[in-house]
Amino acid sequence: MKVAVTGATGFVGNRLIQRLHQEGHRILVLTRNTAFAQKVFPSQAFPNLEIVAYTTQSGSWQSAIALCDGVVNLAGEPISEGRWTPERKQEILNSRKLGTQKIVQAIVNANPKPTVLVNASAIGYYGTSQTASFDETSLSGNDFLAQVCQAWEAEAAKVKDGGVRLVILRFGIILGNGGALAKMIPPFQLFAGGPIGSGRQWFSWIHVDDLVNLIMEALTKPEIEGVYNATAPNPVRMADLSQTLGQVMHRPSWLPVPGFAIEALLGDGAIVVLEGQKVLPKRTLETGFEYRYPNLQSALTEILT
Repeated sequence: MKVAVTGATGFVGNRLIQRLHQEGHRILVLTRNTAFAQKVFPSQAFPNLEIVAYTTQSGSWQSAIALCDGVVNLAGEPISEGRWTPERKQEILNSRKLGTQKIVQAIVNANPKPTVLVNASAIGYYGTSQTASFDETSLSGNDFLAQVCQAWEAEAAKVKDGGVRLVILRFGIILGNGGALAKMIPPFQLFAGGPIGSGRQWFSWIHVDDLVNLIMEALTKPEIEGVYNATAPNPVRMADLSQTLGQVMHRPSWLPVPGFAIEALLGDGAIVVLEGQKVLPKRTLETGFEYRYPNLQSALTEILT
């Protein structure tokens, strides 16, 4: 199988490339920074990997997709870095909406076409709530992140007009060596960890290896189609996350981290951590997908020990 990947040098993309490489697949990396990608994926270590310059504009990169069996679209500006100025919000939206639009155009115009597009989205689609539970049938929210996800998914849906199977994965907060967890660990290392914000907000998470496994199944199983929540089946309250993190790290977890401190660290993207939502992977479980790390304790133990 040959797979094109955008966002390949990111936290999830890097792990996915490693998996594709281990299984002997051919890989096309579409990236805005070819020099950086070549450092991350040197040709001597990844002989079956090709790197092509990619932008959110039409270009020669689009023709390379014609030789691929599947496409995984993970590209998007980080939401948790800096303040959401009007310009920053536009970048966050455009990187997903316009980028996906061009990927879909390339797939639809390809001859032969890839058979599947696996497109990232996020549980921000549902908005935030401390009381409601959401699954794949739930309606969307109306805040900024929900609007971004709606526009993102609407562009991806256009690939179906070309007869291409579409899988949309709404990512929860991804746990692994990096990402959000890397920003939560330092206070615990300094014996100053504790619940973030109120501690009552829901934390819907997934281990990065389970996410990669889910992407692989989406690529290879034709019966998987439509929207799936990429979250573990056991979301937790933030206070429970803090307690479990302290137990695994053998550190106290009694010192609350005020919301303003998280906002200073994550900018306006702190809303994801401070407000949260309880998201259940109903359709994902119905496919028979087996989580290696269904519980937070097992996930954090694998990552941190």
